[in-house]
Amino acid sequence: MPSLLTQSEQDSQLQHLPQWQIKRSPDCLCRTFVFDDFACAFAFMTASALHAEKMNHHPDWSNCWNKVTVHLSTHDKCGLTQLDFDLAKAMSKLADTMLLKSK
Repeated sequence: MPSLLTQSEQDSQLQHLPQWQIKRSPDCLCRTFVFDDFACAFAFMTASALHAEKMNHHPDWSNCWNKVTVHLSTHDKCGLTQLDFDLAKAMSKLADTMLLKSK
């Protein structure tokens, strides 16, 4: 299991995830994805769920019509680890693919 990242390591990782933000207390990595419609949002969630399952690292998220709000943290470490940033990168790539398909 990866270890907690320091705040400077988190900030460094965040530079590669421009649409994500870190919320403090407790630390989590957050983003809201907006799609054309519910079907695209749900397809994104399905693809993300399969990827998360392979990583054995699962997001806290919610869906409201075309929006998916994601909060990532490593619960058993009570903070952010490399797993959170790896999943965020994967989700961003999936979203880019879904958004390109929907245009």
